[in-house]
Amino acid sequence: MARVQFKNQEGLTLTGDLEMPATGEPRAFALFAHCFSCTRKIRAAVHITRAMADQGIAVLRFDFTGLGQSEGDFADSSFSANVDDLLAAADWLAQNHQPIQVLVGHSLGGTAVLAAAPHIDSCRAVASINAPAEPRHVLHHMEGDLDTIQKSGSAVVNLGGRPFRIRQEFVDDVRNQDVANRLRNLKRALLVLHAPLDQTVDVSNAQNIFAAALHPKSFVSLDKADHLLSNPEDSQYAGILIAHWASRYLDPIEQTHKTADAADVLVADGVRVTGRTADGFACKVQSGSHQWIADEPPGVGGLDTGPDPYAHLCAALGTCTVMTLNMYARHKKLPVEQVITHVRHDRIHAKDCEDCQKTEGKIDLLHRQITITGDLTDQQRQRMLEIADRCPVHRTLENEIKVDTSLVQ
Repeated sequence: MARVQFKNQEGLTLTGDLEMPATGEPRAFALFAHCFSCTRKIRAAVHITRAMADQGIAVLRFDFTGLGQSEGDFADSSFSANVDDLLAAADWLAQNHQPIQVLVGHSLGGTAVLAAAPHIDSCRAVASINAPAEPRHVLHHMEGDLDTIQKSGSAVVNLGGRPFRIRQEFVDDVRNQDVANRLRNLKRALLVLHAPLDQTVDVSNAQNIFAAALHPKSFVSLDKADHLLSNPEDSQYAGILIAHWASRYLDPIEQTHKTADAADVLVADGVRVTGRTADGFACKVQSGSHQWIADEPPGVGGLDTGPDPYAHLCAALGTCTVMTLNMYARHKKLPVEQVITHVRHDRIHAKDCEDCQKTEGKIDLLHRQITITGDLTDQQRQRMLEIADRCPVHRTLENEIKVDTSLVQ
């Protein structure tokens, strides 16, 4: 993650965080807009943008005018000003990196990206998350203060437990917006994500957005998520989903990008694991051209964005077992339809193991259960069980293993 700053159209300095893929060149650049009165540091924004970066899409999230570490007075901002801030951020990315291809917005930020998209020629795909169909929806949170705002010109309003001064100009601005009309002329791929149980922005808003937009458009229900996607699993899921959905609309990868960096992306020998300190336990695992995420469960301080290390160990034995048994079945022309292996890691006291050489302390135990579907005799099934113990990973795990470690500068 890199801290960035840029000027908006009013000359104010806005502060943002640019999430980049851990290795290799970004597949594309995206821009993220946070929820109303939030900041770029809200957990949903962090998790979504980092999940997208892990999928190869660099994402800039920033504080709108008067929020977080950005200059300006929130009382002087408006929905139109937020849209202008998005355009300024898009210009900065185009000048310093690449023109953006993806816009993502959460809550009122989702409505803002829908309004900004037609003004960004490079944009190919837009995703809204729990977004109001119209900006004026935000006035529902100020119903008890609207009369005061109209009479006095402004009032201090409690938003999300914090006081903000709202001026009449803000109220007039959101009332005059017509996002539905802009949606009909969006001319970009649209993904609408919404939580059916959202108590802040009713799911009917997602229906209105989806109905107003033309194809290509998609809708995804965020199941039991709340409005702020406060559960990390929900926000990470949204980020991964958006990245995969957007990939079909991105510009093709040019061969010119596959220079010396290609060696940094493709791991030809063995497996490489990369982890940023700021991401906790989350790691990117690379083998050849394949990439996936490893993590730890929340109970031990992780975010559960991927399997833990022992799950990978179990997967190594399980996949090797399935591959070996299917290969044997094909070679012997056995009527095997499918092989399923379930592997679970455990640690037990050595004294509880009848056939282990170690007698003190604890030992690692891998429980392996194999299901073979097919019309096999008992003798054939017994032979398959014997063959399972011959899979290369099984033999490796039961042999003496040494780890040679060196520090690479």
